[in-house]
Amino acid sequence: MQSWPAAAVPVLGGAADEVPLRVHDTATGGRLEVRPSGPTARLYVCGITPYDATHLGHAATYLAFDTLVRVWRDRGFAVDYVQNVTDIDDPLLERAARDGADWTLVAQRETELFRADMTALRVLPPTHYVGAVEAMDEIAAFVVALLEAGAAYRVTAPAGGEDVYFSVDAAPHFGSVARLPGDMMLTLFAERGGDPERTGKKHPLDPLLWLAARSGEPSWSSPLGPGRPGWHVECAAIALNRLGLRHDVQGGGSDLAFPHHEMSAAHAEIGTGTWPYAGAYVHAGMVGLDGEKMSKSRGNLVFVSRLLAAGVEAGALRLALLGAHYRSDREWTDRVLETGQQRFAAWRDGVSRAAGASGTATLAAMRRALADDLDTPAALAIVDQWCAVPGDDPAAPALLRDAIDTLMGVSIEVVHRSAPTSPLRGSAV
Repeated sequence: MQSWPAAAVPVLGGAADEVPLRVHDTATGGRLEVRPSGPTARLYVCGITPYDATHLGHAATYLAFDTLVRVWRDRGFAVDYVQNVTDIDDPLLERAARDGADWTLVAQRETELFRADMTALRVLPPTHYVGAVEAMDEIAAFVVALLEAGAAYRVTAPAGGEDVYFSVDAAPHFGSVARLPGDMMLTLFAERGGDPERTGKKHPLDPLLWLAARSGEPSWSSPLGPGRPGWHVECAAIALNRLGLRHDVQGGGSDLAFPHHEMSAAHAEIGTGTWPYAGAYVHAGMVGLDGEKMSKSRGNLVFVSRLLAAGVEAGALRLALLGAHYRSDREWTDRVLETGQQRFAAWRDGVSRAAGASGTATLAAMRRALADDLDTPAALAIVDQWCAVPGDDPAAPALLRDAIDTLMGVSIEVVHRSAPTSPLRGSAV
């Protein structure tokens, strides 16, 4: 699957790694230093299910991990970044049926809109952008391996054939990612696509690996029989086949910690005999509107494309979303957008000046802020302060403009001001 074009990123000088990069790890509940063992950092972020347009909850999540990619790159690492697209799943089929549309066309349309939104927001593209449909053979092969390892079993499907389920009891470290009590696991599993009441399962939390073909639904041939994969095993197979064992960061929204990341980690543990699956599990908070999480199921969405079409500058929208810490749940309001717009205008004025306060000191402060669990609000406040204080360093505005672009992903066009003209001398009055 084709990704989107990458924006050019200025290369900053100076020491970018004076302070260790630490992020909050869901699995330990504390800060972990994230330093790749080699020259390349490895990141997996769960992608969209393309049955609707990119909303601000999506955008906030992908901006969070774009910040991580930018910090890594500023520190001299290459980044091997994998993102999937769940381009076959029940919500997509339901939306296509509701609209009387071909499900493949719905998936293609919404994936293309997502690409356009990410391009506009200057999100750096993943190295590998992989749809479930194009990875069907490798996912099925991974399910076969789990069956052969004795960690999966078959359940007779209602219309014939056999579904395949994973046994959570087979994974010694199951529960170590989200660290939730059993009753909460059951509640969230039921709310987030699980089927705890399915007859024939060994454990209510056992997740689906392969759904046998249902009448009227798309299916793919495989050694398991015709069907399609479960969600969690899709990400595990795609990640392992491109990043290998123990990638540096597994990322996504906080609603993915359980069951999605918990189940994917359990699949990978059994499939590879290696634990942990990822070095750190990093989760972004939810964006709310009118007191509720912004989600497709609630229909309370603010779409990126509509804001941009209404004339909101992409840089201002990006600053509005980066104004809250990535891990925090936050409300989207008109005031949040106004703050982003005002900040963008102030920064444009700041980098358009002939001189400013020390650029090297400000850049170092921005890097320290971002090394502290990607603290974008602190980094934004540092630039605000630089813009508010005059200075005499003629190199500072250009350096800050590049720093804002490299680290915050915001490109600012310098406003060229004409020099004031002198009044004519010797003219008649």
